[in-house]
Amino acid sequence: MTEGKNEHQSIADHGVIGDLNTVALVGLKGTIDFMCFPYFDSPSIFSALLDSEKGGCFSIKPTCDDMKHKQLYLPDTNVLLTRFLSEKGIGEITDFMPVEEQNQGNMLIRRVSCVHGDLTFEMKCSPRFNYARSPHTTKRQSDNEVIFTSQGDDGVHIRLKSKVPVQISEGDATATFCLKTGDKVDFLMDLETCDTPPSHDLEDFVTKCLYDTINYWKSWIELCTYKGRWMEIVNRSALALKLMTSHDYGSLVAAPTFGLPEQIGGVRNWDYRYTWIRDASFTVYALLRLGYRKEAKDFVGWVDRQCDDVGSAGHLRLMYTLAGKVELKETTLDYLAGYKGSRPVRIGNAAANQVQLDIYGELLDSVYLYDKYGDPISFEFWDDLRQQVEWVCDNWHLEDEGIWEVRGGKKPFLYSRMMCWVAIDRAMKIASNHSYPLPARWREERDKIFFSIHQDFWNEKLQSFVQYKGADTVDAATLLMPLIRFISPKDPRWLSTLKRIEERLVSDALVFRYRNEERFDGLAGGEGTFSMCTFWYVECLAKSGQVDKARLYFEKMLGYSNHLGLYAEMLGLNGDQLGNFPQAFTHLGLISAALSINDILEGKENKKRI
Repeated sequence: MTEGKNEHQSIADHGVIGDLNTVALVGLKGTIDFMCFPYFDSPSIFSALLDSEKGGCFSIKPTCDDMKHKQLYLPDTNVLLTRFLSEKGIGEITDFMPVEEQNQGNMLIRRVSCVHGDLTFEMKCSPRFNYARSPHTTKRQSDNEVIFTSQGDDGVHIRLKSKVPVQISEGDATATFCLKTGDKVDFLMDLETCDTPPSHDLEDFVTKCLYDTINYWKSWIELCTYKGRWMEIVNRSALALKLMTSHDYGSLVAAPTFGLPEQIGGVRNWDYRYTWIRDASFTVYALLRLGYRKEAKDFVGWVDRQCDDVGSAGHLRLMYTLAGKVELKETTLDYLAGYKGSRPVRIGNAAANQVQLDIYGELLDSVYLYDKYGDPISFEFWDDLRQQVEWVCDNWHLEDEGIWEVRGGKKPFLYSRMMCWVAIDRAMKIASNHSYPLPARWREERDKIFFSIHQDFWNEKLQSFVQYKGADTVDAATLLMPLIRFISPKDPRWLSTLKRIEERLVSDALVFRYRNEERFDGLAGGEGTFSMCTFWYVECLAKSGQVDKARLYFEKMLGYSNHLGLYAEMLGLNGDQLGNFPQAFTHLGLISAALSINDILEGKENKKRI
């Protein structure tokens, strides 16, 4: 089988649009190169980023070759403009998805306009259903409408409407059309079952949808209470996070893509279209600090349902589908070439079956924050949580795969042990706030963990806390020690640890999560620097009293985003965006760092947590 050559833009050369059901990645050259439809975790219909020959694409472009390309969001929205500029004229595509909260989801709209001059455009819509595994039929309903029908088990029927005639060529929909100054043509792709107007009424419908969508996003961002420094980039991160939130369930995907590599040509190519319990405390903290109580409430409600689902204490999973299921079987799509040859392309995630003890701390911290600064939790929810805490008291000493989901065997990780301390500590605070019974053993076990970390994970030779018991290596996850209030950010032991992390993991504003040449994670190949770790690092600097250095590195890191202010999971050693895109954890880290540094600069540190 011939491998496809990826001729499309890099990961960074994309913007993201969405409807709170799914997203589409729109390239600088007017191509939609990735889209799962109609939901985040549905099979892909466009995945040219992973294989330009087999993956499928929705392309609109001028026919002349000397075009410059620019891309921008309409301010304070997720409506994306892609511009084509040349001496012959200026063209523009307005890409957006009407929002599910306005009862208009499952619809992709592309408005093509001629701003100036005379331009000829070519459109080609080439869906490849079920991760490019299933053939499809294409039926012409009229001159301006075609239906694509998957022949696989997914059974998806997609409709494409336009104001210009559409042809069928080898199962794809094509069109060529000429526009003069002020002309525009609309394309609408939706599920065949959606109720949309006929093609001759399409322009008015699209115009209304466009204004409704712009107003929705502007109204949403107006609810943000953050008015400090870096407001524009914080708002963009908030808008990106909202795009990754499920309207139906309130859960947040770690990223809306699968298979994008952590190293070009490497094997670390995972599926992140799921919700990690680990993201809970970071998500709830960011949402509450920004004033988004509804989103925080919806997310905690989703977490509440997972506690009901686990059945018994200790069965909490580290990740779930958006609907709260645990059906995440990992498989490889060996017929796809992979992004720039990075294989295998994976769907599903085998890490779902790992033991990761830290998730209990993140769970309890998120509930503690919401209970204190949002709405009081119910006794039923507390009773579920209490059982989980009892399990943590019995099992905190176990080895696990840790925050980085290593596949080289379990170890006694510092971060896992520390988050078990957080689980018991936050449970004690919740119980105290509600005057619930507080078992005496909770304090005993919490204190045992505290002393264990200071005794068993402190390396006297390195003068540093280490990655796992007996190690002589450091870990960027340790940067969370002061951020979750386990240790003072100015404690001598912490300052010494921070210095050691800087020596071994930090390069200017870039931070490795660990040095993977130490080969304990069970995977071949390397990886880039972790962007969220940089934001943890600058927050630690600020809290340790090095606020000028923190601000400098934070602002330098802002320059590593793509042209739209978006980040993937990692940065390659050449500065390229790597890993799944955009990455929720990275944007959560950015928001937290911006808030912390701003509080310190304003003299508001420690006055309130939220």
